[in-house]
Amino acid sequence: MTEYLSDSPERTIEIGREIAKSLSAGDCVLYKGEMGAGKTHLTKGIALYFGAGDVVSSPTFALVNEYEGDIPIFHYDLFRINTIDDLYATGFFDYLDRGGITLIEWSENIPGLEDYIENVYIIEIEKRDIDKRYIRFSRYKEDIC
Repeated sequence: MTEYLSDSPERTIEIGREIAKSLSAGDCVLYKGEMGAGKTHLTKGIALYFGAGDVVSSPTFALVNEYEGDIPIFHYDLFRINTIDDLYATGFFDYLDRGGITLIEWSENIPGLEDYIENVYIIEIEKRDIDKRYIRFSRYKEDIC
């Protein structure tokens, strides 16, 4: 597990760039953190690292945003998805076969989602106050592998 402390949105974007160095095509990142924690800023840093530019926005209403770069980035928001059947209906699992990196906000809305996916990483973000974020990055089941 790698731990970071951010004191600004800019630092959170930079942490996203640092995390991106550990990711490759086929990986899936499950974000865990409350509204406004910085998930989209981390995604912006990851997208920048892979040459996708800084056009990242929250996919709350679109469900998924795609960003083209060296490796495609698929940025999902599961805020309105509550079951694995609903997730199947969105075409989510087809995205996993497209050779990109899938970043998922509100993954906790589908308990056990990580067991349906290979190459899973977890990013937990804890708001400490208005500007401070404690960020933990780990591979799912890294203590077992």
